[in-house]
Amino acid sequence: MKPTQQELQLSLIEASKQLSTQTVMFHQAVAAHLGLNITDHKCMDLILSKGRVTAGQLAEWTGLTTGAITSVLNRLEKAGFIRRAKDPGDLRVVYAEPVYSQLHAIKEVFAPLNDAMLDLYSKYDQDQLETILDYILHSNQILRGLIEQLRKTTKE
Repeated sequence: MKPTQQELQLSLIEASKQLSTQTVMFHQAVAAHLGLNITDHKCMDLILSKGRVTAGQLAEWTGLTTGAITSVLNRLEKAGFIRRAKDPGDLRVVYAEPVYSQLHAIKEVFAPLNDAMLDLYSKYDQDQLETILDYILHSNQILRGLIEQLRKTTKE
């Protein structure tokens, strides 16, 4: 017997919770493997996605204090993953930027995940992949909105 729409929705909520937990646990394991903590690791991910960032930008995106971000950047710099570079147009601005030649450890740890996910994606046709992508993009949009809402109502 086929599950009802409501049963499928409840199963999706439960599966999404499990995926979220497994994702956090994976990134915690990656961070530990790299000698980082999970906050450092995810900040590194933000730096890689943007190319270079300021401490203020990282603080804004993560909701962490600038002091906490300075500690993150110190650890990432000590590990060799980033360098700090002054903006030639405004020497007051300092960017954190990846040291691409030192990222082989990160690439190595993610290679099996990339391979496994490409293998998984190959099991779906074009329409299914478009649906999965749509789901992920909309999920990210919902999460960004909820993060913003929570930050506005969080007591300091």
